[in-house]
Amino acid sequence: MKKILVYGATVAVLTLYSCSTVPLSGRNRISFIDEGEMQVAAAQSYNTLLKSPNTKVLNNAESARVKRIGQKIAAAVTQYMNANGYAEQIKGFNWEFNLIESKEVNAWCMPGGKVAVYTGILPVTKDDAGLATVMGHEIAHAVAKHSSERASKAALAEGVGGLLGAATSGKSSGTQQILNQVYGIGAQGFYLLPNSRTQELEADHLGLIFMSMAGYNPSNAVGFWQRMASASANSAKPPEFLSTHPADGTRIAQIQKDLPEAQRYFNSTSGKPIR
Repeated sequence: MKKILVYGATVAVLTLYSCSTVPLSGRNRISFIDEGEMQVAAAQSYNTLLKSPNTKVLNNAESARVKRIGQKIAAAVTQYMNANGYAEQIKGFNWEFNLIESKEVNAWCMPGGKVAVYTGILPVTKDDAGLATVMGHEIAHAVAKHSSERASKAALAEGVGGLLGAATSGKSSGTQQILNQVYGIGAQGFYLLPNSRTQELEADHLGLIFMSMAGYNPSNAVGFWQRMASASANSAKPPEFLSTHPADGTRIAQIQKDLPEAQRYFNSTSGKPIR
């Protein structure tokens, strides 16, 4: 009983005192992992990757384009966050943008603004607006602190798992195994994975606004995601409810719903939405 109370109290306290709000979307998130530590670890990993003999960091016209677009989005995001009371949420960000030679169709942004774009995604982005769609999306992950939120939720899931283990300690080993397996499936299917899909759609939403603030028409995002869907059409995908990413149709439909809001930022010359 003591063990159950300790687990329960820990989960309750962490949940109660670690909520904050994602800028622009207004979603409440749970995050009790230290963001400063996340940024330090991310910077170290980023530098290790760039210096690896297996990594070819490019310095050409395409890499200059990546840096130019990334810096425009970062400047617009920084200006918005500072002007709207969110400066603390990008504290410690030191933006870096690099183009890495790889056939992988991918891009990412680590906590603290460390961005990498792989050459494999450039044929899908096609133009500046397509690249801004990708980079706005990845930058949104960092601004919304999705990495620390995922780590926090995984820790909470583990804590609830500990509660279950303590509560069933008097049961037979067979019963405990069945319950723990059910919990593991439930945590993934009904808690961790849906939250990951929520983050992806939120990054789409914020990314549209960020690219708009930087002067890129968000309506181009639909075409990019349609091309991404076509590029991955022949790859095996799990059902949406077992995937960390939303289905292509779900994503594109939600982006189309978000476009009018993002368009107001694109049409504005002040960096604020036109009402």
